[in-house]
Amino acid sequence: MDQIGALGMNWRTLDLNLLTVFNAVGQERSATRAAAKLNMTQPAISHALTRLRGSLHDELFVRSPDGMEPTPYAERLIGPVRNALESLRAALDNAADFVPATADRSFVVAVDNRSAIVLAAPLIAAVAAEAPSVALDLRPSGTLDLAEQLDRGTLDMAIGGLAAPAERFSDRRLFEEGFAALVRRGHPAAVDGAVDLEALGHYPHLVLSSTREESDFVDAELSRHGLHRRIAVRAPLLAAIASLAQSDMIAIISELSARELSRNAPVEAVRLSFQTPRLVTAMLWHRRLEGVGAHQWLRATVQRVARAL
Repeated sequence: MDQIGALGMNWRTLDLNLLTVFNAVGQERSATRAAAKLNMTQPAISHALTRLRGSLHDELFVRSPDGMEPTPYAERLIGPVRNALESLRAALDNAADFVPATADRSFVVAVDNRSAIVLAAPLIAAVAAEAPSVALDLRPSGTLDLAEQLDRGTLDMAIGGLAAPAERFSDRRLFEEGFAALVRRGHPAAVDGAVDLEALGHYPHLVLSSTREESDFVDAELSRHGLHRRIAVRAPLLAAIASLAQSDMIAIISELSARELSRNAPVEAVRLSFQTPRLVTAMLWHRRLEGVGAHQWLRATVQRVARAL
């Protein structure tokens, strides 16, 4: 009898908690990271794997230079076990009424730079006001495989300039905006709250390398008027405020981000004197969460916060 058949016969005696450990090790490929993810000790993870190996009569994971590598049998189990646990979690979430005032849970949300600047603070405030025991885990989306993490259930939602990459996901537009210039307060290029083409061609520019917001449209507009942009510095967003505050450089950034950054820093957002491309910010989630009350509340809260912008 093969191992799959043996599992089919023995599943009634299997401790389902062990499958949670199996799933975590399968995702993390590390007993240490699995322990941290499940808030368990590493010896407890090792003990659980030992029990599961005995129940399934397979080594399941072997140590290698790249971490805990699954055996062929474990590899075949990883997807079905993950899907089964996700379906069970969704079923339990959906069966229980979600009452924000008394709910005690967390949501993991990936955010890009734009939504982190513009949405994070009001979203945190809204969640704290309505659901004081609900925790938000906001993660930068730049290095994440969003589709994979939404599939795995390690992400509840992603917010950014994105659209549903496949039929199993849903998306909803939150807001749309153009671009503005961000300069130090008192910058000579800012006249009546705007910066014209002459100034854009005259003063040096700081290009933000981490926002993923293309500003080539500025070069095209200047070229039509016989002007060009001089890029003095390329730097990540974290360096922008200090760099701009101590120079005459100009940074081109999304309009709402520029406004938000200017609230508590010695910089100001100024209009551009021509039409700019539009940037769309949307939220993305897995369709299996469509009818889950907790996730419906989260999406409604994000939408309400976005509308208030």
